[in-house]
Amino acid sequence: MIVLGSNSEVAQAFVEKILSEGKRYEMLYLLTSDAESTKRFAQHIEVKYLQQSKVMELDLMNSVDFLELESVDSDLLFCATGYLGMSVEDGLYNLKNTEKIISINYSKLVPVLNFFAKKMEERRNGTMIVLSSVAGDRGRQSNFIYGSAKAGLTAYLGGLRNYLFDKKVHVITVKPGFMDTKMTEGMPLNPKLTASPKQAANCIYKGYKRQKNEIYVLPIWWAIMLIIRNIPEFIFKKLKL
Repeated sequence: MIVLGSNSEVAQAFVEKILSEGKRYEMLYLLTSDAESTKRFAQHIEVKYLQQSKVMELDLMNSVDFLELESVDSDLLFCATGYLGMSVEDGLYNLKNTEKIISINYSKLVPVLNFFAKKMEERRNGTMIVLSSVAGDRGRQSNFIYGSAKAGLTAYLGGLRNYLFDKKVHVITVKPGFMDTKMTEGMPLNPKLTASPKQAANCIYKGYKRQKNEIYVLPIWWAIMLIIRNIPEFIFKKLKL
C-alpha cells in the first residue's frame, strides 16, 4: 500500500482500519513531508499490526525524485495530501500562500498521482483513493483559492477514473466536509457537520470495499453542496458563504 500525506490523521486512521480488518502488505510505503513524525506512526503499526513499512520523504514544494519512487509499487494508493493555507481574508494577495495552496493541492500533486496511475495501468490492476474536498464543488468567497485547487483535483480525478476504467484501475474521489484535524485546529466548526478521522476512515473503507466512485464522508454534505451548486449566480454572488 502507498500512502501519500501519511502524516495526515485521516490517512493514519485509514491505515489502521484496513490493517485491523486483517489486510497485510509486503511493504507499506509512507510518503510524507514530515518524516520524523511519520516514523513514530510506522513504529506504532509495526508493533501493533506486525506490518513492515518504509517512510520516504515527499515534499511537493521541492523537486520530486521520481527515480527514487520507481521502487514504490502497490495495487492500493491512498492520498491525503493537502494544504488549507491562510484564509482568503488574511491571505488573498499573499503570493507565497497562494502558490503553496495550488502546488500542494493540485499542480505538484497531479504529476505524482499520474506516476503511480501509470504503474497501475501497466499492471492492469489497482485502486486509487484520493481526498479532494467539498470546497471544490463551487467557489465560495470564504475559501475560493483552496476550493479552486480542489475543484481542479476533483476534475482531474473524474477524468482519470474515466480514462482508467477499461484498464481495470479504479479511482475514488473522497470529499470530506469539516474534519477535526490539525489542519482545522482553532476553526469554529459545527459538530454536526464535522467528522473525526476515525469516522472518515470507516466511511472511506466502506466505499473502497464497494468500489464507489465518489464519497462524501458525512452524507449531509452531499445535500448541502447540491443546494449550493444550484443557487442561481445572480443570488449566489450576494451571499456570504
